[in-house]
Amino acid sequence: VVGFDEQLKPYVTDPDGKPRKALPKPGAKDDAELAAVEYKRFTALKKDVRTVAAEQIPRLESAMVQGRHWPAAEFTDLLAGHPLLVHLVRRLVWRTTAGQTFRCAEDGTYADIHDEEYALPETAEVGVAHPLQFADELAAWSALFADYEILQPFPQLGRPAARLEEAERSATTLKRFENHTVPTGKLLGLTKKGWHRGPALDNGLEGWLLRPTPDGGAVVLNLDPGILVGLPAEEPEQKLTDIWLDEKGEGAWSPQGTRVFGELDPVTASEVLAELTDLTR
Repeated sequence: VVGFDEQLKPYVTDPDGKPRKALPKPGAKDDAELAAVEYKRFTALKKDVRTVAAEQIPRLESAMVQGRHWPAAEFTDLLAGHPLLVHLVRRLVWRTTAGQTFRCAEDGTYADIHDEEYALPETAEVGVAHPLQFADELAAWSALFADYEILQPFPQLGRPAARLEEAERSATTLKRFENHTVPTGKLLGLTKKGWHRGPALDNGLEGWLLRPTPDGGAVVLNLDPGILVGLPAEEPEQKLTDIWLDEKGEGAWSPQGTRVFGELDPVTASEVLAELTDLTR
């Protein structure tokens, strides 16, 4: 039997249910020709699924961070009912916009925090639950997943939560990360976490990175000297000069507007703080 782990890596189990890293070698009673075909098939499966996992796991994590939701019918058909993606869906806690958390059980039904069957309303909208959205249930869900030995495709239940300091909530710039110098390569790694490089200006430099926020604005991270288009290694290090909020989501060489960081929703604030902390560590 072929199955998939938390990273969508395929594995096989023998007739006794014992996991194996690869297909067993053909025995004397096996069809040598068919066995060779199946070896090739399993190798191709591993390659194909590796490509899918590289796209879909970050996609679901991004959906959690950005607060994306699916109508109940789409969630059931395209995620929970998908023959491959269901292996990821079962390893996450989901939440309706009404606040109900649940998981997808092995038999395809939904179960609540008490491990009792949950009927998903047809009118519900469903998203990957961020731990800040169900903090009062986090310990119970963590215990349930531990009991079932469910490993997650990305940090959800154990995801660090960060909060703005009181003074930062009324500030228009995030001072704690300013004037840090970081490797350009590490900085560009933020593009895998939802950040975008700013436009190339007349001198061929990209002077800032943008992280879109759910309200249509963006967190802007200004850089000195900036990233040279096509030649990022020309400037191996970048100094973080200003971190601010742009209501237009476009960015500029220096802070514009009067938005304060307390306007960010708790999930976005936590993710931005975690990402910038990791960047400057």
